[in-house]
Amino acid sequence: MTMAMTLPTHAATVLAQTAGRSERDPLRFGAQSVPEELLARSAGRSQRKGRLLIVDDEDGARQSLRVIFKDDYEILLAGDGATAIQLAQTHKIDVAVLDIRMAGMSGIEVLERLKYVNPAIEVVMMTAYETNETMRQALRLRACDYINKPFDVSTMRSAVATAMQRCTLEGEIHANAEKLQQLLEELQNQKIEEQMAATRGEIYASIIHDINGPLTAISGFVHLVNQRIGNATRLEVEDLEFIKDRLKTITRQVTTCIEISRRYLSFLRQRSDDTPCVGVNRLLEELGQLVSVHPSFQNNKFEVRPLIKDITVQMNGTDVMQVLFNLVVNAFQCATHPHSVDVEAGFLSQALDLTALKDSQRDRLLNLEGFVNTPPLLKLSVRDDGPGIPPETLPKIFDAFFSTKGARQGTGLGLSIVQRLIKEARAALHVHTQVGKGTTFTVYLPAVPIPGA
Repeated sequence: MTMAMTLPTHAATVLAQTAGRSERDPLRFGAQSVPEELLARSAGRSQRKGRLLIVDDEDGARQSLRVIFKDDYEILLAGDGATAIQLAQTHKIDVAVLDIRMAGMSGIEVLERLKYVNPAIEVVMMTAYETNETMRQALRLRACDYINKPFDVSTMRSAVATAMQRCTLEGEIHANAEKLQQLLEELQNQKIEEQMAATRGEIYASIIHDINGPLTAISGFVHLVNQRIGNATRLEVEDLEFIKDRLKTITRQVTTCIEISRRYLSFLRQRSDDTPCVGVNRLLEELGQLVSVHPSFQNNKFEVRPLIKDITVQMNGTDVMQVLFNLVVNAFQCATHPHSVDVEAGFLSQALDLTALKDSQRDRLLNLEGFVNTPPLLKLSVRDDGPGIPPETLPKIFDAFFSTKGARQGTGLGLSIVQRLIKEARAALHVHTQVGKGTTFTVYLPAVPIPGA
């Protein structure tokens, strides 16, 4: 290679010839200068020396730069592009100084390969024969500076120092961005957990509501019996008949309480691979009771069509209830005027034809990759005759906090919760919608027939 300066004793000559120069080369280009106070603050936080890679096919030029920077940075030297790439693969390089014209792999090629190995490496290009094309190439490949030979020490020091500071600042920005993303994810998870807990609270309230009726009856009949016998020391035949009749009623009510508690406990248990949690028709019955007292019900019409033959699903009953409940409430809230919502259960004895459920402007299939498409399958559809979902909105509906409703109606988490529970259950969810005609959400779950049902 040919250089614009001679280096008989390379380091000494460069230092002697350039010590008095302080102006930057007019051909220098790159990102905007970093504010001094930001550089100083970043430098104060940096604990290790930066690592500088010097790449030049002339030993004299490499040694000159090594002398300039040996007290400031960790120095790595490469006499060709292949060695430079190998060093970048085995060491964390902060800044590289590359000569553009080298035998074999050019500086531009080395720049491109270095950015491929680690895009965070800052690169200062230097050459004695600059052209507009090489400048454009270097800029396109995100070199941060471009210096002509011969260079003065202060120019090179400033270029490398700025590149080091850029590397440090960009690293900190990236780290802070990752921390911010983690915090946002934690906040999102916390909100979802709170919403799921709120839904469970409504289910538990339904349990209390169901048991409260028979308990009230038991209390009333016990009170009647106490009134009838009072402090009597002797009972007549009609008193005994009265007490026997009331005790039969009390027994029936106690049995009802036990059945209610068992019913809810059965689907509040965690999922088991061996023992299905709960019958689907029982869940649909509980869903109907829960929906009937929900504020979103109002003047809307609601219908549940259960299975002809009941089956069970190997999914936590509370999760099934939350999926259906959130889909039903979402259907109620899709329009402000009264409309119809219905839930229908179906049984599939064959695997689902997934080719018929491809994503389109009207359709979306959720959890295709994780879906266990093994029959028998339970099909649960929640259908409304509301306004439908516009094509531009459909891809966003499962995003956390996304909502087209007013600020007072919903948190934007309902469908996000559905998505999470569907994935955990290795189920699938298909959405079909048509603007002006309504939307159908269909859940597909692995099912188990109930013997004798």
